[in-house]
Amino acid sequence: MGRGRVELKRIENKINRQVTFAKRRNGLLKKAYELSVLCDAEVALIIFSNLGKLYEFCSTSDMLKMLERYQNCAYTSMEVNGLTNDAEQNNYQEYMKLKAKYESLQQYQRRLFGEDLSPLTLKELEQLEHQLDSTLSQIRSIRTQSMLDQLSDLQRKQRMWLETNKVLQNTVRRYDLQNQEGPSWSGGEIIPISLKISLFSVFDAAV
Repeated sequence: MGRGRVELKRIENKINRQVTFAKRRNGLLKKAYELSVLCDAEVALIIFSNLGKLYEFCSTSDMLKMLERYQNCAYTSMEVNGLTNDAEQNNYQEYMKLKAKYESLQQYQRRLFGEDLSPLTLKELEQLEHQLDSTLSQIRSIRTQSMLDQLSDLQRKQRMWLETNKVLQNTVRRYDLQNQEGPSWSGGEIIPISLKISLFSVFDAAV
């Protein structure tokens, strides 16, 4: 017996709906490819799933040019039919360009994360790999420069503290020499106010 006609209505079962979508999406993409090869036609196909995921096929591997060509044809038809004026056409053109650019950037972002790579040709995959290598190299370069800057700052602080320590030692030594006959600064004895002021001044300058 032949298979009965399937009633066209929304499939309520979520799993069956996803399976049907995957099968028919692949079949539609295959038909688009076959049409472009057998008939030497330029074909562009855009599919959005119910979750908003994009699937596309373009026989020329340049979806933006195909969309621009479609826009030009659509606008010509609109002019012939008198359905819009020049201002509306310009606004619609700008909208379509921005929309196409946005979708292209979304697709590029997904491919950077390793998604939707199956429609890409070997050359396109190599270009994407080169772009990822270049981006990774830039990240490593910036990270290395940041680490070098931090190291330089730490070395500068180290030199500053060494110089400060040297100044403090010289200050204490001069004080001891000036007060050899009197009490020396050792054993936890009280530091004179004048020496305290001198030490704090040097410390504040270092900080």
